[in-house]
Amino acid sequence: MENVSSHKHFILNGFNELGALRPVLFIPFSIMFVVSLSANSLLLYVVISQRSLHSPMCILIAGMAFVDLSLPLFFVPNMLLSFLFDWRGISLLGCLVQMHFIHFVGTFQSTLLVWMAIDRYFAICTPLYYHECMALPRFLKFIIPLVVRNAILITLLVSLAGTLSFCADNVMNHCFCEHMALVELACGSTAINNLTGLMTIFLNPVADFIFIAVSYVVIFSSVIKSSKSSVKALHTCITHIVVITVSLTIALVAFLSYRIRNHLPAAIRVFFSTMYLLFPSCFNPMIYGIRTAEIRQQILKMLTYCHQTAPHY
Repeated sequence: MENVSSHKHFILNGFNELGALRPVLFIPFSIMFVVSLSANSLLLYVVISQRSLHSPMCILIAGMAFVDLSLPLFFVPNMLLSFLFDWRGISLLGCLVQMHFIHFVGTFQSTLLVWMAIDRYFAICTPLYYHECMALPRFLKFIIPLVVRNAILITLLVSLAGTLSFCADNVMNHCFCEHMALVELACGSTAINNLTGLMTIFLNPVADFIFIAVSYVVIFSSVIKSSKSSVKALHTCITHIVVITVSLTIALVAFLSYRIRNHLPAAIRVFFSTMYLLFPSCFNPMIYGIRTAEIRQQILKMLTYCHQTAPHY
């Protein structure tokens, strides 16, 4: 037992296979980071500053923008510094804290889509009672249970990872502290951690996706029967469904690539694990902001005003 000395420090070695080309990754990831920060900040500012956009759906879109703005802040700056200066070290405590914030905030990407689906259900299927159903006191019964679910699942996931002993290898083939990338380094049984990870996947993104799918089936059935507001309903719902499908596909590939035996190159697994967090943060503000007519009009109005008031030389 004298050799069992648990590591308290880890090396984040993601994309190490690229060798001397690894620093080049700074360019595409920094561009995506700037796009994410700029687009989500603009979207948040427009929704908060314009009273006409304080509708339930626009507030939910602002909530999505806040999640997409904050999520990359927990891992992208550190990842960019690693590409540039080869700073790869992280303590176990720092790893667990980063993991908790990334996974907890990340759960709200699908949870907000659930709340948007509920909003669309009330707006299309019960339009006369929409404002009554979406009033905050009533809508809290949809908000609180999902927030509690996310908090419990992620706290349990991270707490169990923190109890493991790491006595063989301290090199993590990842760019940030992802749950299964850390668990893979543990010595001893990790069956409970694997089971908890799978449970988290099925109780969070998969359960959310099933709920959203059922909601949109009901919405489409209602639209077909009533033949009212079908164009607007289909436009809104199809936009949501496309984003949900793409985001869930990337997330599931990232999650399952660590849990199912496969021959994927390590760099591909790291790429998918990074993109499932960063991709939605870049493109959600375009999908939910620009394709939402009210927000698009306010952004164009603001940009036109800025252009007219700018000094011309």
